Amino acid sequence: MEYRTTKEDDARRRETLAIRGALAKTILGVLGDREDLEAPGLGLMLAKRTHPTEPTPYQYEPSLAMIIRGRKRVILGNTTYVYDESLFLLTAVNLPTITQVLVASPRAPYISILLRLDLVAAKQLIAEIDADEAAALPGSAMAVGPATLQLFDALARLIDLLVTPKDAPILGDLIQREMLYRVLTSPAGARLREIVRIGTQSNRVARAVTWLRENYKAPLRIEELAHLSGMGVSTLHHHFRVLTSMSPLQFQKHLRLHEARRLLLCEDMDAATAAFFVGYESATQFNREYRRLFGAPPMRDVKALRSNSETSPEVDGVL
Repeated sequence: MEYRTTKEDDARRRETLAIRGALAKTILGVLGDREDLEAPGLGLMLAKRTHPTEPTPYQYEPSLAMIIRGRKRVILGNTTYVYDESLFLLTAVNLPTITQVLVASPRAPYISILLRLDLVAAKQLIAEIDADEAAALPGSAMAVGPATLQLFDALARLIDLLVTPKDAPILGDLIQREMLYRVLTSPAGARLREIVRIGTQSNRVARAVTWLRENYKAPLRIEELAHLSGMGVSTLHHHFRVLTSMSPLQFQKHLRLHEARRLLLCEDMDAATAAFFVGYESATQFNREYRRLFGAPPMRDVKALRSNSETSPEVDGVL
């Protein structure tokens, strides 16, 4: 399944052109020579790329991602999202993905932001705005929604706090709440509401996702995972695939392989050590599944990543 922008997004893209131009100028000024910048006090991460990138693993957390300029592909299991400045990408649970910047150049760099979502704040806000609204049908934990002028306006004010940090402690939370409100009341907001609400099928599956992320090295016993989620085995399988585009076993494999790749690249481990560290009992199986996901055997893949990073430091993924 694949989600792409359509001609209907053109009007919204034109409407936000001016504010995105101003945002790009501010963000490029803040970044300077850097490609990435994290502002944890505001829950923000900024990124720019001057060239299209290769497909790269990236672990999304609950977040709102917006593109100020450029185009990007995100692969989650068997679902692909291709989006640009006209759409935002909402992620409601932690998910292992493959990302790729499709449109970028030195003259017109790809520019994006990621805003981490406070799920406790989301739950409180949902209680205020959704008192009489029926629950949404279960669906994917990742969704695209319209990047409106109002949302870009709030983002511009949040980015401005990087330039005037003395205002951040007072205004930061207010602007983040406004952006969260815009997302929750958008067509994509139903996905976040469904996952945050206690007792829904999506909320139960989110418990299973959290357990797998925290215990990815442990053997997977699907009956125990179903019990933890308060669901039957077949029900868990169905709703887990709806939420993540993967089965629980595939999800665990992706978590293990993404972490193994990080260890190979950043901790200088050999393939066998990394395989056993993330929970594989067979190095042969690890090598086979690694190659299937990343397109090359472990050490050849890492060698290529290190070679690429000498000219473009993008091995940790893009927002």
